[in-house]
Amino acid sequence: MNIDFNRPIILYMHAGSGNHGCEAIANTTVKMIAEQRERTGAEEDLPLIIVTNSCAEDRKYSLGVLEKKGLCTIVEERHIDRKFVDHVIYYLWRLITRDKQSFLRYRYKDAFAEFTRVAGKIKKGKGVKPLAISIGGDNYCYESLVPDLILAHKVFIKKGFETILWGCSIEPSSLKDKKLVKDLMAYDTIYARESITYDALVKAGYDESRLILEKDPAFRLDTAKVPGINGFLPGNTVGINLSPMVQALEKTPGITMKNYNNFIEFILRNTHQNVALIPHVVWKNNDDRKILKELYEIHKYTGRVVLLNDMPAEKLKGYISKCSFFVGARTHSTIAAYSSNIPTLVIGYSVKSKGIAKDLFGTYKGYVLPVQKLASENSLVDAYMRIMKMKKMETEAQGGTQ
Repeated sequence: MNIDFNRPIILYMHAGSGNHGCEAIANTTVKMIAEQRERTGAEEDLPLIIVTNSCAEDRKYSLGVLEKKGLCTIVEERHIDRKFVDHVIYYLWRLITRDKQSFLRYRYKDAFAEFTRVAGKIKKGKGVKPLAISIGGDNYCYESLVPDLILAHKVFIKKGFETILWGCSIEPSSLKDKKLVKDLMAYDTIYARESITYDALVKAGYDESRLILEKDPAFRLDTAKVPGINGFLPGNTVGINLSPMVQALEKTPGITMKNYNNFIEFILRNTHQNVALIPHVVWKNNDDRKILKELYEIHKYTGRVVLLNDMPAEKLKGYISKCSFFVGARTHSTIAAYSSNIPTLVIGYSVKSKGIAKDLFGTYKGYVLPVQKLASENSLVDAYMRIMKMKKMETEAQGGTQ
C-alpha cells in the first residue's frame, strides 16, 4: 500500500453502516490510515472525515467507536430532498445556470466546512494536496449512482483534492460509456479489488502505473470475540445469508427461495450440523432480515435453525468465522467467510463476486452461483456438494504429501 495518508483526508460516497459491507470498508480504511500515521509519526491533528448518508447508523456500530477514539470524524451529508425550500432554490439555480455540480456542493457543504475548520489548525503540510477517497466498492456498478459519482468527483477535483477510487469493482460492459470512462481517467489512482475490473480498466486505457490490484480492504476486518448463542454450534453450523436484492434478480420467480429451502432441508436431513441465518444489510428498503425471517419461520420447528440479530460487522464476522460452511449473497458476508478460511459458496449477480472468487481460487466456476442462472431447485445443494468434494480432495492431497 503506497498511499501517503499523512495529510488531510475525506472519505466519501459512504452509504451508512446499516449495510455492514459499507461499514467494513470504512472501518478497515480508517484503521489502515491510523496505523500508517502512527507508524510514520504523522501530526496528531490530521483530519480524517467520513462523509456519510447517516450519522445515526455509523455511530450505532463500529465507526462510532472509532470516532470516540479520535481516529475519524463522522459528518452527515446534507439531504436536499428532505428540505423543500433548499431543493426549489437549487433546482432553479441549476435550471438557470446549468451548474450541475451545485447539488453535490450542497450535499458536501457541512463536510467541507468541518474539513476547513480542522485542517486550518494543523501546522505542517500546508503545501500538500488533501486526499479524497471515494469508497468505491460496487458503486460504479449501479447505473443510477453513476451521475452523482461523476459530479461528486468533479467537486473534489475543483476543491484541489487528489482523488482515489478505493477497492472498486466495475462491470466491463459499462466501460463503453464515454462519460464514465472520462470520469475514471480523472482519478489520480484507482484500486481495483479484483482482476476482472483491473483488466477491464487496462483495456479501457487507464494508465497501469496509476492502477493497483488490491484485495477489498474488508479482508482486513477484525474478528470480534462473540458470546455463545443457543442453537449456534461453533464449527458445526452452516451460515446462510440471503438478500432481497439477489432475490429480485432471479429469472424464474421463486427459484432462489426454493433453492435455499431445499438446501436447509438437505443440511438438516443429511448432516448433524445446525443452520444460522445471518443478515448483513438492515436498511429499511433492503433488509436481509425480512427474507431470512421467512426461512426461519419455515424451519424453526426443527430446533436446529437460529436467526442472528443485527450487530456490527466485526461481530458478524465473529460468528461467520465459527461456521463450518457459508452460503452468502451479500459480498461482504462472503468476504468475512473467505478471510476466515471458511468454505464458501457465493450466490452472486455481478462482476464483484466472480472477480473476487477468481483471484482466490483461479476460477469462479464452482464457487459462484449466478442468481440469474438458477434453473434447478437443487442448484445450491449441487454446488455445495461440489465444493465439499473439492475440499475433501484437497485435504486428502495435503495429507498424502506429509
